[in-house]
Amino acid sequence: MLKRRTDLAVEATQLWRESAGEETKLEGVEAWDGEREGFPTTTVRILDGRGVEALGKPEGTYVTLDLAGLARREEDAFGRAARALAAELQALLGLPEGASALVVGLGNRAITPDAVGPGAVDHTLVTRHLVEQVPEHFGHFRPVAALAAGVLGTTGMESGELIAAVVEKIRPACVIAVDALASRSLKRLCSTVQLTDTGIVPGSGVGNARAALNRETLGVPVAAIGVPTVVDAATLAADVLAEAGRDDLDPEALQGAGKGLIVTPKDIDARTADMAKVIGFGVNLALQTGLTAEDVEMLLS
Repeated sequence: MLKRRTDLAVEATQLWRESAGEETKLEGVEAWDGEREGFPTTTVRILDGRGVEALGKPEGTYVTLDLAGLARREEDAFGRAARALAAELQALLGLPEGASALVVGLGNRAITPDAVGPGAVDHTLVTRHLVEQVPEHFGHFRPVAALAAGVLGTTGMESGELIAAVVEKIRPACVIAVDALASRSLKRLCSTVQLTDTGIVPGSGVGNARAALNRETLGVPVAAIGVPTVVDAATLAADVLAEAGRDDLDPEALQGAGKGLIVTPKDIDARTADMAKVIGFGVNLALQTGLTAEDVEMLLS
């Protein structure tokens, strides 16, 4: 049986229903649809071990925000997307006023589909030093630090080791980790954002899992924000053939032919840059609640 690779809880739920049948109840999982700022949302809440076993993901809340309207350049799409992301992130974090945060960008800046995390850090309003050193002007800001952790091949250190050391030193109230994900569907690439309160396992979507970043490993709550930028070739081939009515092929043959091959859009550079900016601005609006997107643009310029 071909295991369709996806990091998205909403897709894992769909895959389970496809295999078990639409009428079968998915025990230990709640799911519902909603809307933020005109963008569709889907929330999946894994309640217990039954849900964990069915979906292969930790207990917690997973919110999928469909930002396809951003790519279509709908009216005020960027501002609405940033505000929608901020609202969902605030609901997950529940941070008290003034509590500090560490924003971490995971991934390799030199590999375009993996550069969402570092790109989001570039758009993060860093205030921790200003709050401490110039409180008369910046005391009303939340203390925020940011880190582009890099990857083992370029730093010689696991990103988890580096992040844990920084967390131990500055002791933030929470960590917000941003990373690229893998999807089963081309239409979700660079148009969907997943937010979760369960943390993240960097590299798991492309079969290169590293140490988990979560409350257990870091000692503080970890919210993860991910954008699917790649799709596994075998998963893509299986879905395309199924849509064409060709479900009679051997799944193992597809897996062998596409093993190790990852597919990404030809305009991934522009789409990654767009998503990195909207995530960075959304994080800023979630953490600095008195600001608007225009304020953030001015402060970062």
